[in-house]
Amino acid sequence: MTRRMLDLRTVTEDLEHVREQLAARGGAGLDSLDRIAELAEQRRSTITRTEALKAERNEASKAMASMDKSGEEFTAKRASLKELAAEIKQLDASLAEVKAELEDLVLHLPNLPDASTPVGAGEEDNPVVRTWGEARSLDFEAKEHHALGTELGILDFERGANLSGSRFTYLRGAGARLERGLMALMLDLHVDEHGYEELWPPALVKDTALVGTGQLPKFEADVFHVGRTYEEGDDSERVRLFLSPTAEVQITNFRAGEILEPDELPLQYTAYTPCFRSEAGNYGKDTRGLIRQHQFDKVELVHFCRPEDGKERLETLTGHAEKVLQRLGLHYRVVELCTGDLGFASHKTYDLEVWLPGQGRYREISSCSWFGDFQARRAKIRYRPEAGAKPRYVHTLNGSGLAIGRTLVAILEQYQQADGSVVVPEALRPYVGGLERITK
Repeated sequence: MTRRMLDLRTVTEDLEHVREQLAARGGAGLDSLDRIAELAEQRRSTITRTEALKAERNEASKAMASMDKSGEEFTAKRASLKELAAEIKQLDASLAEVKAELEDLVLHLPNLPDASTPVGAGEEDNPVVRTWGEARSLDFEAKEHHALGTELGILDFERGANLSGSRFTYLRGAGARLERGLMALMLDLHVDEHGYEELWPPALVKDTALVGTGQLPKFEADVFHVGRTYEEGDDSERVRLFLSPTAEVQITNFRAGEILEPDELPLQYTAYTPCFRSEAGNYGKDTRGLIRQHQFDKVELVHFCRPEDGKERLETLTGHAEKVLQRLGLHYRVVELCTGDLGFASHKTYDLEVWLPGQGRYREISSCSWFGDFQARRAKIRYRPEAGAKPRYVHTLNGSGLAIGRTLVAILEQYQQADGSVVVPEALRPYVGGLERITK
């Protein structure tokens, strides 16, 4: 099944616009555009030549039906047909090679930014859209979460490393209960108040699912391969399995290969999953604490909508993620990512950044993105605008609602007290047996 990130026709017929958009994103993919244009022309010319030869072959076959099979004309025509068949076979093989290279190049192209995305080079150019709440004034020196959690006996980094290696952690006692309580609070909020359908998906996913949402082939180093393949189906297809890096993969692919009916949209799904990332390229960053773990917990939000509703749905989804932070009383801000800081698959993105007084900085806790039809093309998710109409690609959106470990980090740092204890946010207390404060 062919899976593309961008529409090949868009790339080849509007090459200069695509070139400008990729340049605004920082230049990723620019070096392959000329080769894509060259291959697209080869593909067109090969198809044209092949179709002409097949038409010639068909006419010759018809003519031979009325010829004397013992005559010289029949013998010559048969020899000519063999030459035609050989040339067609060679052209088919050449076309398959061109298509394979084209698909691989297009799969590595990032999505194009929406026209409303601010232009910028990187993180420093991301504008702050809004801020919620105020940073609490502390009359003592704030500690970072890993120090607080260790002193309180609720985070055990040493035993986690002994069991699984660096960047794995045991949550103990109140820490484990807070993690579980946060998961339940988030899911209840999104299901009961925001109207999401809850899913409980598998943690292992096929390579095709990761292609569908954009993690493969470009980011294979960031995901954990389970080290085995198996045969599936009558054609004995070899399937590779991976630990999912985000529930975006499972939820988006929940409708992969389907055509949605007009009255189904918009759709809202949510799920809790453990997530697994190798953090390739991030060694040396956030090595202490829960910010960048190989295994972490997350509640994900995914929307499917009509193309004309994409921008509005992004605002809705972002608001749903924000509501978790507001319910917990956590000070945060919303920033819009500029073109140079957009994720590989994103069309437009808002990041929610929560204040961490121990670090004295804001840190991302959710990234809410609109992907246009980027993922839908790869995962083959379409809809009918009206009954009987030709299917079109849906638009997909997703965001963390929220990353549970980072939410725990924010609670520890924003609710820490001078005596080293941590107050439990009031909204969370019903989910942790009424616990009001975590003490040594």
